[in-house]
Amino acid sequence: MLSRRTIIKGALAIGGTAAATHDPGDRLATRLTSAVKGTVLFPRDPGFAAEHAGYNSVVRHAPQAVVVPADAGDVRAAVRLAGVLGLPVAVQATGHGISAAADGGILINTRRLSSVKINPARRVAKVAAGTRMRTLVEAAAAHGLATINGSSLDVGAVGYTLGGGLGPLGRKYGYAADHVRAINLVTPDGRPLRLSPGRHADLFWAVRGGKSNFGVVTGMEIDLVKAATLYGGALFFFGEAARRVVRAYPAWAARLPEEMTTTLAFMRLPKAPTVPPPLQDRVAVRLTAAHLGRAQEARRLLAPMLAAGPELNTMGTLPYGKIWTISNDPPVAPLPVFERTGLLRKLDAAAVEKLLTLAGPDAKLPFGLIELRQLGGALARPAAVPNAVGHRDAAALLFIANPAPADQAGAVRRLQQRLMDGFKPHLTGGMAANFMSGADLAPEQVRAAYTPADYKRLTRLKRIHDPRNLFRVNHNIRPA
Repeated sequence: MLSRRTIIKGALAIGGTAAATHDPGDRLATRLTSAVKGTVLFPRDPGFAAEHAGYNSVVRHAPQAVVVPADAGDVRAAVRLAGVLGLPVAVQATGHGISAAADGGILINTRRLSSVKINPARRVAKVAAGTRMRTLVEAAAAHGLATINGSSLDVGAVGYTLGGGLGPLGRKYGYAADHVRAINLVTPDGRPLRLSPGRHADLFWAVRGGKSNFGVVTGMEIDLVKAATLYGGALFFFGEAARRVVRAYPAWAARLPEEMTTTLAFMRLPKAPTVPPPLQDRVAVRLTAAHLGRAQEARRLLAPMLAAGPELNTMGTLPYGKIWTISNDPPVAPLPVFERTGLLRKLDAAAVEKLLTLAGPDAKLPFGLIELRQLGGALARPAAVPNAVGHRDAAALLFIANPAPADQAGAVRRLQQRLMDGFKPHLTGGMAANFMSGADLAPEQVRAAYTPADYKRLTRLKRIHDPRNLFRVNHNIRPA
């Protein structure tokens, strides 16, 4: 029914992506086009801007060239040439996780490398680099299986997983990165490596959490879980009912079993065709829940929230392929949205009172979303095969998203910083890698995505495997 992307889409008139202006030299053009079987585009070519544009148009790329590889061999060729010429390499599937602008380098758009192979007997999926999460979820669901997807199915499955992967099954099964069996990686010197617990174990540890800092992932194998159906949806509250629900949420959430994962958000809804009429131009509290178990038990657990009187209730039993309807994040056109994130030490009364003060119905804020995502359960336990996804002691994730055109960037960022400052006494100081944005590029901010020991290990591995830091168009882990 309603999602943060619906709000964003309704709040903005989306503009086009500005074309890049860099003109590549003959050396790059000649060598790249002769080495790559797939598509190679330069700034003057038709389609160049479309191929480097990502979902979040806050960041505008200006690469020297865009490579749309036909296979993993093209990825190796592009990376090798970038190394020879000393050009930075950026990797993009959908552009949902855009952070830094790929200026002056080579952008590899993996969108054509899209395939999924399900082995239902082993409960394993083989996933190519550019595959969208929707493709993986639907392929697994056909066998009564599920992956550890996020709230949106429009994101790239590989990028989402390598950044940790936090979703509606999190409290039961942990992070998506915890379920990866093997990774095919093209290293900064253009070599293909197969990573697993028994092969190149250090890199296997680092890439699961370190994302694109160590090369281009051309494919992965990931475990699936049994889940043909689940019970889930959203409850929307307004006015005094919203305040009651927010204040009741911490004690209620603390009693939930790991089979249920929830979120709580204040949403400011525009008056737009994409928003249901009863919700237009209002401030709502949205509570989402996903429960793996019997519908009767889910309804029992939800009873205290239902008693508060939601004005809209989308809860029900869903086939797993429809899990996206819980948050209802449909595919939409590229748009500019500014985001900030943090991790809460405790999900307690003090934290939700701060949420009411900063984001409640009386606060004067623009369209957007301020959300708390419940953690704990399996998300608090170490992975069976260790990886670089850290800060597992956090109680909740704070996520702020506001749409705005580029000329309002300064005002939106200042407002978001005030919100972050207001929450500061409740934050751990850490961040989740997948939720970091273009506002989180400073070295100290990147360091905050990892535990101190893990970050130190990551910088040492970066020095070994990418000493020239070719893979720096990201939340960059610099070589030690």
